[in-house]
Amino acid sequence: MERKKFSCDFAGRKVEAEFSNLVEQANGSAIVRYGDTVVLATATMSKQTKENLDYFPLTVDYEERYYAVGKILGSRFVRREGRAPDSSILTGRVIDRTIRPLFDIKIRNEVQVITMVLSYDEENSPDIPALLATSLALGTSDIPWGGPIAGVRVIKKDGKFIINPTAAEREVCELETVVCGKDGKINMVEAGAQEVPEADAVEAFKIGLEEIERINAFQKDIIKKIGKEKIIPQITPEPEGLRDLFNKHFRPRLADYVYIEEKTGRTTRLMELKKEWTDAAIKDFGDKILSLYGEIYEEAIDEIMHENILEHGKRPDYRKLDELRPLYAEAGLLPRTHGSGLFFRGQTHVLSVVTLGSPQDNKLIESMEGRVEKRFMHQYNFPPYSSGETKPLRGPGRREVGHGALAEKALAAVIPPKEKFPYTIRIVSDTMSSNGSTSMASVCASTLALMDAGIPIKNPVAGIAMGLAMKDEKNYKILTDIQGPEDHHGDMDFKAAGTHAGLTAIQMDVKIEGVTVGILAEALESAKIARLQILKVIQGALNAPRPDLSPFAPRILIHKISPDKIGTVVGTGGKTINGIIAKTGAAIDIEEDGTIYITGTDKDSAEAALQIIEGLTKEFKPGERIEGVVGRIFEFGAMVELSPNQDGLIHISKLAPHRVNKVTDIINIGDKVEVEVIGVDEKGRVNLALINGGKRTEPR
Repeated sequence: MERKKFSCDFAGRKVEAEFSNLVEQANGSAIVRYGDTVVLATATMSKQTKENLDYFPLTVDYEERYYAVGKILGSRFVRREGRAPDSSILTGRVIDRTIRPLFDIKIRNEVQVITMVLSYDEENSPDIPALLATSLALGTSDIPWGGPIAGVRVIKKDGKFIINPTAAEREVCELETVVCGKDGKINMVEAGAQEVPEADAVEAFKIGLEEIERINAFQKDIIKKIGKEKIIPQITPEPEGLRDLFNKHFRPRLADYVYIEEKTGRTTRLMELKKEWTDAAIKDFGDKILSLYGEIYEEAIDEIMHENILEHGKRPDYRKLDELRPLYAEAGLLPRTHGSGLFFRGQTHVLSVVTLGSPQDNKLIESMEGRVEKRFMHQYNFPPYSSGETKPLRGPGRREVGHGALAEKALAAVIPPKEKFPYTIRIVSDTMSSNGSTSMASVCASTLALMDAGIPIKNPVAGIAMGLAMKDEKNYKILTDIQGPEDHHGDMDFKAAGTHAGLTAIQMDVKIEGVTVGILAEALESAKIARLQILKVIQGALNAPRPDLSPFAPRILIHKISPDKIGTVVGTGGKTINGIIAKTGAAIDIEEDGTIYITGTDKDSAEAALQIIEGLTKEFKPGERIEGVVGRIFEFGAMVELSPNQDGLIHISKLAPHRVNKVTDIINIGDKVEVEVIGVDEKGRVNLALINGGKRTEPR
């Protein structure tokens, strides 16, 4: 097998790109190695053009292979990779959002990009090499594409920015962002943060771009040396007179319909006009180029909106460029749930509901990167009625997974730690009505639900989506709170979430090649103004977390024992702990450090279990006075039951201040006696002395 290898420095470590005939039937492929993390990317384009398709058919998949970490994972009965975990879906979306804007959207040949992780060193995250491998596979192939492009991860840790940090460095940081771009512009951002100022995000973008430019220069050199000549895509030619027909009879009316304020009426009229236009075009030009008729119609809407926004500041619903739609917030809607919140922003309506569970209700995630227990989950649903459509109900798709993960990232920064609030927290956000940025509405509704549930979050969180209409770097307008048409026909979808104190999440993708850091900085400042407005409305509905949990929520008590007492609580084969659970109905979780979480359906069941555990694990100290029951009598003393699992010995010499000839002269089996702890030996045996001058208390 012939190999061509190229290497360069990438953020202080060697990155190597390899090209061979390993995947010789794909249009392009590349293997990228970063440390001992190795990723294969392939790019394939179909030879046939799909007729009358009204979109560019691109699919991007990111695959993990368990052999990459030398582990046999998966269900015990299957033992192979199954449905892609959410982490893989999210990485695939990052790659998709990065490369998609660089294709000609008029291409109708199917393009498929597949990246596979072949080796993972548990130090260098495979997503950044996967982005590079994808860019090189497309760039060196004959598939028409406007790359190369690259991405880097930038974190801020202990006040310093680090490019492409190791897994250990990523564990605790103030800001983490993946930035992608080319030619000094950014076209994709994914970020999570711990309430950082906007300036930190802007600085991370700048630092990331500098490294991106170096990697793109490396790629351009490779493409120049081994890249294939690009295929000229088959694009349906436009018949002479077709556009004249549209411009004369339909475009003037289209401009009016785009500016119908109410969504349902606007959508209905636009659909009616599109059908009228399509029927007229078919009559004169036939039905073989239906997709072209649709393209002309959509391009005209795009042009009309851009022209009106850039020249007149006119938006489809006549709002000012920085104006939010009407807001509404409400908490505590549902009587039996643990917490609920409702948030409206114009015609975007989201209901979020919180459920609290015990620590053992957490989610176990098994992936190539290991097993992780997750105690905070946000899940997002987009039922068809929310957009006035009828579709089969299926499981969550890539979009739903992505929106849910973004809102989860935005909220994670304010969730209290397990030590302070040990509950497992699940939020479900259901979109009730959609007209732009339901993911950010989910953040707002979820904040209300969290506070309604009495969860002591650090600060309320709000999110907003910003848009862009751009002619060039000097002629552009930033839009606050974009709705459906501005998202679909605009140039940027920029989502920013945070608290009064700072940012917690950012996500950005574009339909153009990219935007400058300056534009992103402006968008962040405008988003901050909007975010603070929204937070006022949220806190007007519920100013802070409720002081008490819902009466329907479980109750969790925390108890700490010495780790060497864990076996006492568990018992042989789990007999003791299972007995406590059966007797009280409480769930019991024990950590390796001796922390015990006791979850009851109500306070009484949790306290009953705690009382038993305290009795089993109590550590007695000299001077402590206790009431116990005499259980056994010996010639040399008596054994007193101090707790269900702990006895102490009263030596005959400690029964009275005078000489005692016979133990039963002072106490007998079954007597309740008050004793004092006089010592605990190295084996944990408790020595006692009888109190009350040798007088026996009332028998049991």
